[in-house]
Amino acid sequence: MGRLSGKIAIITGGAQGLGEGIATVFAREGATIIITDLNDKEGQATAKKLGGHFRRQDVSIEAEWESLLAEVEREFGGIDVLVNNAGIGNTGRAQDPEHTTLDDWQRIHRVNSEGVFLGCKHAIPAMRRRGGGSIVNLSSIAALVPTPFITPYGAAKAGVLHLTRSVALYCAETKSGIRCNAIHPGQIRTPMHDILVRQIAEREGLDESLVRGEFLKKIPMGEFGAAEDIGHAALYLACDESKHVTGISLVVDGGMDLSQ
Repeated sequence: MGRLSGKIAIITGGAQGLGEGIATVFAREGATIIITDLNDKEGQATAKKLGGHFRRQDVSIEAEWESLLAEVEREFGGIDVLVNNAGIGNTGRAQDPEHTTLDDWQRIHRVNSEGVFLGCKHAIPAMRRRGGGSIVNLSSIAALVPTPFITPYGAAKAGVLHLTRSVALYCAETKSGIRCNAIHPGQIRTPMHDILVRQIAEREGLDESLVRGEFLKKIPMGEFGAAEDIGHAALYLACDESKHVTGISLVVDGGMDLSQ
């Protein structure tokens, strides 16, 4: 018996990167996984590889949350775990406080903050009908450490932290049986991380290996994390072993926040 046997889990942004790492661990531990993403090709391939299911979803559109949860309840009997992982990072333009465009600010917040809010909003009644559940929100080390050159991303992820604590307290006080916790990944080798490194290298006229080296200097443990490291953190928060844990911030960053 796996640690998630019998659990129905939705992982948003599960086609690749952190989401794929989380979905991989969940599938290995016996969960029925529903991966959602805007990337149909990668999403379908990941779901097929893991023996799961794929649904196309834009997390910033409320109607798509409503239809997704209704479909999952109808086809699978309910939802036990929601991992709000979908997110976007760099837009290819400046993201410091002075030069970030309002369009970029709003776009990043629509996905990284509002998308998480919508997931929580619609998962709560669905999980209540199921008798309880676990919501795991992906925040970031950027929520805890000032990030002047990715200001909208850091601000959105900080919002996720506050939202997580508010949802956790609300669900506890309303006796819903639902827990809500946040994970704060640091520098994890994913496609999004590779894009960030490439953009910095191009902007500064540096070799990508030098940029990675500078990132590594900020990680006391001396190595980048892997997507499945986040998967194992999410597994703990999703399974019944953490039944008395809610409202926490689980930092998975190799000690990076300690050195800032």
